[in-house]
Amino acid sequence: MLCYLDEKTTAMANDIYANNVNDYVCPRQAAAEKEQFFRKGPISIGLSCLVPKPGDFMIHDLTGVPILLVRRPDGSLGAFLNVCRHRGARVAEGCGSAKLFTCPFHAWTYDADGKLRGRPDERSFAGLEKDKVGLRPLPIVEKYGMIWVSPTPGPTFEIAPLLGGLERDLAEYKLEGYHHYETRILRRQMNWKLVIDTFLETYHLQFLYPKTIYPILHSNLATFDAFGRNLRMIAARRTIEQLCATPQDQWNIIPLTAVICVLFPNTAFIIQGDHLETWHVYPSGDGVNKSTMRVSFYTPEPANTEKARKYWNKNFNLLMATVEDEDFPMAEGIQRGFHSPAQEAIHFGHNEPALQHFHKSVKTALGVS
Repeated sequence: MLCYLDEKTTAMANDIYANNVNDYVCPRQAAAEKEQFFRKGPISIGLSCLVPKPGDFMIHDLTGVPILLVRRPDGSLGAFLNVCRHRGARVAEGCGSAKLFTCPFHAWTYDADGKLRGRPDERSFAGLEKDKVGLRPLPIVEKYGMIWVSPTPGPTFEIAPLLGGLERDLAEYKLEGYHHYETRILRRQMNWKLVIDTFLETYHLQFLYPKTIYPILHSNLATFDAFGRNLRMIAARRTIEQLCATPQDQWNIIPLTAVICVLFPNTAFIIQGDHLETWHVYPSGDGVNKSTMRVSFYTPEPANTEKARKYWNKNFNLLMATVEDEDFPMAEGIQRGFHSPAQEAIHFGHNEPALQHFHKSVKTALGVS
């Protein structure tokens, strides 16, 4: 990064990459993405602190599959389809803490292991054994302070092969010690991949954010590393030169950078100096022109004072103002333009290797050229 700064360059791809605009507007590809990425998974849900204590639970619907996450009494995490096995009603809403989950339709009741514990008028179901109609479990992995779930029932999965070496970074971030501050749901008129694109280059900083981000981060300067289908891009704050006055064995780049990891396919995980952000992006509607984002903000210490809450509110509100007022209006205009005959492809330059890697990974995962 310091060499890039001296040489006025950035991480470079070998070639310019032409990405067909059908990538963002083709209903057939959108349907394949929803099935492959968001129905089969596995996908990242968020940090473990979303459900920190035994009895804590949260629901998750953004894949299109109703999911219930529950912290069991032994501290392990369970995932189930949020569907009563009697008539299909949802057994939980929102988030909170509970020992049992009772269906609002006929009061069938389930525990944190998904086992059916009670049903009114038991004699009417005497031929249907309770252990055969528990909540349907989903494969789940909790590691490095993060949660991954497959929305389709099936065998468990190993997370290391999916991370491609990025797990070494995740282990060092000590995510188990972070605290969930707030989550917001955003809905915009653009393809889900276009949201991920906005994180994957610093070329635009001086032009789109001349008064907000550009005074903080260098424009058109970032490192890039691929980890299988995942990636890590590190942008340099204007304080990065402080490293030059520090012995290398004492370097700590976190306060001097913004570390952006994409956990394939839909999660942007960002370390912003003194806090973390996660952006989980999902297709909505027909999967082409609409997306839903679950944006979570995590802090290294619990925000137990008014001073702390004021500080983190300011940070989160600045983040929201930046994307809502600058990024997304522009991106929605791009999405509308993709439906015009203006161009058949957009071009990612040599200086945009992260964009190239992400879209190549999508195509590889879908088995298309």
